[in-house]
This record gives sequence, C-alpha cells and structure tokens, in this order.
Amino acid sequence: MKRKIDDSLAVWLDEFNLQLAALNATGVPLSATRARQGLATITQSLVTDIPHIAMITDDAIEHVPIRVYHPQPLQPLPILMYLHGGGHVAGSIAVYDPVCRKLALASQHIVVAIDYRLAPEHPYPAAVDDGYLCLQQLLPQLDRMAINYLPQVSIGGDSAGGALAATLCGLAQQDNRISIHKQVLIYPSLDYTLSLPSTVINGRNYFLQTDKIEWYFEQYFTDQDERYKASPLWQAVGEHFPATLVITTEFCPLRDDGRYYYQKLCQQGVSAQHYHVPNMVHAFLNLENVVPTHCQQVYERINTFLAIDEA
Repeated sequence: MKRKIDDSLAVWLDEFNLQLAALNATGVPLSATRARQGLATITQSLVTDIPHIAMITDDAIEHVPIRVYHPQPLQPLPILMYLHGGGHVAGSIAVYDPVCRKLALASQHIVVAIDYRLAPEHPYPAAVDDGYLCLQQLLPQLDRMAINYLPQVSIGGDSAGGALAATLCGLAQQDNRISIHKQVLIYPSLDYTLSLPSTVINGRNYFLQTDKIEWYFEQYFTDQDERYKASPLWQAVGEHFPATLVITTEFCPLRDDGRYYYQKLCQQGVSAQHYHVPNMVHAFLNLENVVPTHCQQVYERINTFLAIDEA
C-alpha cells in the first residue's frame, strides 16, 4: 500500500524542512537551549486554542513541580498522571499546558502534569526517579491540596514521556504500594538502541529525525551501555501490567517502537489497543493548527479508552 502524508501537513512540512536545512547550513550545533526553544516555539505557535479549565493549580512533590488540571472540581474524578515529550531534554509543564488542558477536558480526568528534571543537566535516571517519586506520593499530595478525586490513577505520556510512563509501569509491577489503572502512550520512544526499521524508513524529512533522536539519547545517558536495559521495549512485562493504549503514526521514526511494544503486550496477555494514524508525523499534537481534526480524534480515542471498564 502506498503511503501518503496528510495534504496540509505536507505543505507545512516542506517549509519546515527548508527552514531546518537553512539552520543546519549555518553550522550552529544542536544544544539543549536550541532544542527547548524549538519545541516551545512550535507548540506555542501551532497550539493556540487554549480551552478553559475550571481549576488549574501549581504545586510540587518534594523537588518536582506539578500542575493539576481539574475539569470539574466539585466532582471526584479519576487521575491521569502525564509526562511530556521532548527527548528527555526539552519540554515542560508550561510548554505542554494546552495539551494537558485538552486531555483533561476530553478524558474528564484530573490531569497531573509532571515537570521532571531534564538532561543533560540531569541525566538518566533522574527523570525516572522523579516520575516514580510522584507516583508514590501522588494521592497524599492531592489530599494535601484538597483535590476532589477518585483513587484511580492512570499514566500517560508522549514521545520521551511515553518512555517514562512505560518504565514506571514496569517498576510498579514490583511495588505493591502503587496501582496503575491504565497506560496511554502517544508515539512513544521505547527503544533507546534505535535498532528498529522505522528509524531508517522514517529517519529523515518527517519532522523528527533519527539523528536528532540519537543526539537526545546521548544527552540523556552518561553511560551509553545503559540504553538497552533502560528501554521499555526490552524489559519484562508481567501479567498484571495495566491495560494500555498505544498510539503510533506512519511517518515517525519511532513508529515501530509502539508497534512492537503493542505486540509484546498482547503476547504477554496484557489488555492492549493500538491506534495507528496512517498520514501523520511524530508530535502532531504539537502541530494542532495544521491538523486539528486528527488531534481531536486522538483526544477522543484516549477518552474512549480511559472510559472503558476493565473488569
């Protein structure tokens, strides 16, 4: 079957690739500052519909800043702990504010966004440690904040945030103090070895490029030999793993991370769903003004998945 990218996205992507080529021609090296500014600028420029949320509160779990979105503060709602994307180097709860608002409204969950520490200043496993700390202390923290909630915690993330979410689900298998209801992975990064076919097939000219992913991982890991064992795709999955929704896109170097992970979950008897978007690139939720219908469909799919009663 012939692959075809979305028409509106193709026009935008052509212009983006021209700008990227011009920037690369200057010889200015990629840096954490440049990566952070790039993600923030694109998201702020292309996710301009900022919905109202009845309650938004900033706080912290020890040293980790959090932002809580409650769409109906007078009603107890289930919780979605969310970890943003950005290659473990970029992104923040501020940059992802519009995405988290939309997740809260669409899913009717209390979204708790985690501002985990970033590389290279804080390399692996700092972000994992921050996420695990927040999982452990999430409900007591919401009690202290007098948040009206149901004690049902799901976890989600996009790209690098998906890697963190999947890693935390793996760790939670060994900790009976933590119960994760469901997991939502949006074009997740799950193989730090970059050994799957889509890293080559989709490695250039589709927004996220494989050489940039490699650079991200070089910032994240001080010991590159840790990349295999840290990859959720290659970690053990137990029978009590939470029900999982994996969202992938066709024109994404991480496409096969999600596909292979979904297959692995199914083979292990885990309840899993795979939602594949055939004409999109990585991180298209951050490009919403270009592809608004596709973004809305993803939020609706997440809502449907979280609303299903997994008996």
